[in-house]
Amino acid sequence: MRYVDEPVSKSGADGAGGGGGVSPDLDVVIVGAGFAGVYALYKFRKLGLRARALEAGSGIGGTWFWNRYPGARCDVDSVEYSYSFSDALQMEWDWPERFSAQGDILRYINHVADRFDLRRDIQLNTRVQSATFDEPNGIWRVTTVDGQAYTARFCVMATGNLSLPRVPEFPGLDTFKGDWYHTGLWPDEPVDFTGRRVGVIGTGSSGIQVIPIIAKQASELFVFQRTANFTLPARNRALSGDELGQHKTRYGFWRAEAQNTPFGIAGHPAPTKNALDDTPEDRLARFEAKWKAGGSVSFLYAYKDLLTSKAANDTAAEFVRGKIRSTVKDPATAELLVPKDYPIGARRLCLDTGYYETFNLPTVTLVDAKSAPIVEITETGVKTTTGAYALDTLVFATGFDAITGALADIDIRGRDALSLKQKWAHGPRTYLGLMTAGFPNMFIVTGPGSPSVKANMVCAIEQHLNWIADCVAMLDARKSRMIEADAQAETRWVEHVNEVADATLYPLAESWYTGANVPGKPRVFMPYVGGYHRYRAICEEVVRDDYRGFVIAGVPAIAA
Repeated sequence: MRYVDEPVSKSGADGAGGGGGVSPDLDVVIVGAGFAGVYALYKFRKLGLRARALEAGSGIGGTWFWNRYPGARCDVDSVEYSYSFSDALQMEWDWPERFSAQGDILRYINHVADRFDLRRDIQLNTRVQSATFDEPNGIWRVTTVDGQAYTARFCVMATGNLSLPRVPEFPGLDTFKGDWYHTGLWPDEPVDFTGRRVGVIGTGSSGIQVIPIIAKQASELFVFQRTANFTLPARNRALSGDELGQHKTRYGFWRAEAQNTPFGIAGHPAPTKNALDDTPEDRLARFEAKWKAGGSVSFLYAYKDLLTSKAANDTAAEFVRGKIRSTVKDPATAELLVPKDYPIGARRLCLDTGYYETFNLPTVTLVDAKSAPIVEITETGVKTTTGAYALDTLVFATGFDAITGALADIDIRGRDALSLKQKWAHGPRTYLGLMTAGFPNMFIVTGPGSPSVKANMVCAIEQHLNWIADCVAMLDARKSRMIEADAQAETRWVEHVNEVADATLYPLAESWYTGANVPGKPRVFMPYVGGYHRYRAICEEVVRDDYRGFVIAGVPAIAA
């Protein structure tokens, strides 16, 4: 860390104001009220700070508020995908299933908000339009689309990694006479597909979850697939009271264990062997055991080099390809569903319940939209380069402008009116995924350059906000008014993130990890994939080294 010895105004010296004598409305303005925004509010209130969360939706929950499509559920075990900050909360909440459904997760976060009396500081139906750093006064000015304005010492972007749905700009969509939906913007009321001819565009995680459900209702289902995805059986099941009780008796142990794992998820012993160290027979037995157990982390933990060695990865990929071919009865359909041009795990490794089996139904047709791309949406359905499909309903399972999209959707301006969108025009640049140089006192929760989507998101959120809250408390204790990332430290971190990614198989796949699903978005691998446990240790080391890589301004004269 380096200090910039700047004068501190009377209003700023007590930690209540900015640097130029203007007292802000709030200490902290939080953008978003999903898991990150709700926990941020809890943490800052514990510090005695005036904090307010601004949420675009009519309810809290972020991703779990908007993604109400049939079949939506988490791909991390429920007992892990939950807050750890309150022992009482952990003990009183019972998860009904191994992998929670959207509705259960939404009920959980609403319970948390009520239990800790957080709603009074959450403002719903409030979409943030801009956030501007007022340099003379050292405060952030945040405005909403309906003209409201807030000022705060700190701005915390809890905007989420999967929160800006992407609807492809197909020509003719406005002419379609049927109903259409996006999985990330699903209506409150249930959608009945009974007796309807339905087209689902997209076979990523949301498509893989929604397709088997729609297939049970629709008279005909056409699945338009551009890229085949690897998906593993979830093996979801009800959690018994005894099983939950046993887990709760060791909750503290499991939480501590998760902190020392690459994905922030406990209960999966770290592998000790490389894939090619085993005989083909032993490898097959191991993969079979993982396949039967269900879950993606368990499978990737079969061997320690599955994400770093192409030869090792090929053994796992071929195993899953064999499962697809043996499940799907029509050989031509099976071959379309088999991913062949990227390593398993290099794109998001999905979980499913009956996905491949769905394509054995006589009412389900897989359309190869890669060899025959969609040309347009017509009044009556979808037209590709080789044919037309008459449809009553369209479902877009086309994902999100991930990780940076929600930030880019806000006009964020730092020093000298520097636009964040302009600064990140060639790819996001952060220090630790927590801050970006030129934007003082603006923190990003699970931003690019942090583990974010490559870890248990709730675990990653808690780690980030614990760090941020401690940082704010440090500034107040020192009577310092401002902190920002050092530009050189940021450059070194970006280089490190790239080096770590390049040592893995992740860059070999086009995915939303790199922005490949959004036309014109820079192709940069955004998450830190060195492991959550290593990342956490780096963050702790930075603090021990007196916030190495950060610039702190407004040091009192006695400390200069």
